[in-house]
Amino acid sequence: MTTVNLFHAKTHLSKLVDQIASGEESEVVISRNGKPVARMVPIKQNKDISCRIGIAEGEFTVPENIDSANEEVAKLFYQNSDGTAPQGIHDIEVK
Repeated sequence: MTTVNLFHAKTHLSKLVDQIASGEESEVVISRNGKPVARMVPIKQNKDISCRIGIAEGEFTVPENIDSANEEVAKLFYQNSDGTAPQGIHDIEVK
């Protein structure tokens, strides 16, 4: 962490931004009359997610019967033990 006065920050803003962007500095505190008034920190960039689709292709195989328990799982979520639908859930059809 670097602390600079306001005049220095105005004079060397580009250099300070470059230091933050390159990771040379994790933050720069700007002070006025010896008191900290602002903090300059890097913005965390969102990672590009466009390459995520298919990232695990070929890493595992999906069994043919992967959907075989869907009805059983739906009953566990959407049906009371007596076979009735929970209150407020009337549009869900459980076989």
